[in-house]
Amino acid sequence: MLKGFQTILVKELKEMMRDPKILVGIIIVPLIMFPILGLVIGYATQTAQEEAAQARLLVVDNDGGNWSQAFIKFFRAVNVTTTVINNTTPEQVVSQDLLTQNNSTQFLLIPQGFSENMTQFTNGNLNVKATVDIYGVFKSGGIFSNVASAGITTIVEGFNRAVSPNVIYASQSTILDGEIQAGVDPNTLSGLLFIQSLALPITIMILLTYAMQIAATSVAMEKEEKTLETLLTVPVDRFAILMGKLSGSIFIAGIGAVAYMFGYNYMLGSFAGMAQTGAPGVDLAALGLTPSLFDYTLLGLSLFVTLLSALALAVIMSAFAEDVRGATALIGYIYPVIFVPSLALMYLDINSLPLFVKAIFYAIPFSHPVIASKAVVLGDYATVVFGIIYVAAFTIVIMYIASRLFATEKILTAKLKFKRRGSKKTAEQQE
Repeated sequence: MLKGFQTILVKELKEMMRDPKILVGIIIVPLIMFPILGLVIGYATQTAQEEAAQARLLVVDNDGGNWSQAFIKFFRAVNVTTTVINNTTPEQVVSQDLLTQNNSTQFLLIPQGFSENMTQFTNGNLNVKATVDIYGVFKSGGIFSNVASAGITTIVEGFNRAVSPNVIYASQSTILDGEIQAGVDPNTLSGLLFIQSLALPITIMILLTYAMQIAATSVAMEKEEKTLETLLTVPVDRFAILMGKLSGSIFIAGIGAVAYMFGYNYMLGSFAGMAQTGAPGVDLAALGLTPSLFDYTLLGLSLFVTLLSALALAVIMSAFAEDVRGATALIGYIYPVIFVPSLALMYLDINSLPLFVKAIFYAIPFSHPVIASKAVVLGDYATVVFGIIYVAAFTIVIMYIASRLFATEKILTAKLKFKRRGSKKTAEQQE
């Protein structure tokens, strides 16, 4: 072993482990953050399972024959709660809002002639097959938001195995914004948008963390090298100094937002190609699941004000650090507020959360770009505009605090310290 290596290693480990900023940021924060994420994922999974178990299936029986009755009994035998109506078209189900009235998000249509086709097939005419149509409401929520619709197809396959293989063909259609999209499977749409739900939060987290690190390092380096002290002594308005720094941050935020939107557009273009290849006939643009120019503008504004608030917050936090290392550690305390909402919203549908939990997510400014990316898909522009206004107001408050800090000598003397172990003993020895 290298001479003195063990001594240096022990010394470095002791210094780092005794530094509360490193101890909190590297060890304690992950120990808190990941259990929270585990609870979130567990809650999302449990909620999806409960919804699937408690889901009520609306059955439109337009056949009324013996086989349709047997088919419905099979669903009830596997503990699916069903409500049966007769002589109703799919358009009437949607226009009369029968799904909401029956507390359901999907319905099964048994067309006229179903029993006759089943009888012919069981009598040996294998060229005849019975058909049922499954209609499901598409929800752009979390990863598990469309789990229930997959269960109906599984039960139909179970009936096929019980009677005769491939006797029933189940077609899938989606109800999107109150309109029936024939031949479009809700699970196919969920699969195509799965990567979007995964990629967006990760991209936003990377963008925010890098931007905050750059802003914090810039101020901390000036404090460490005493250039900020020199800059504050020149005959220049201190508010102008702050606005200069924040204007630079605004410029960086603008570039980041534009780059993000270009990348986001390319990513959605790739999804459209996947849709045409993996699911022919599924046109995401025609379904309104790709953002328009107006949608891109709102998303860009949401990301811009969020980036700006993060940069302004980083400037304030770094003002309390003695050096670059301290600034990086202080910024690390903010990361859980960025990571937890972004990762949680991958699994959760915010509209299905309890009011108190929903209020917490809306109160965190860094969660709004993820919320906005889902809201524009369903045309919920009010949520996006509210987020932009809220984050802009939060940013103004942060900038006001920063301006008050720069107007005094606290910008040079302010320090956020934690008492290190042994500091009291050292102080007594010095006395």
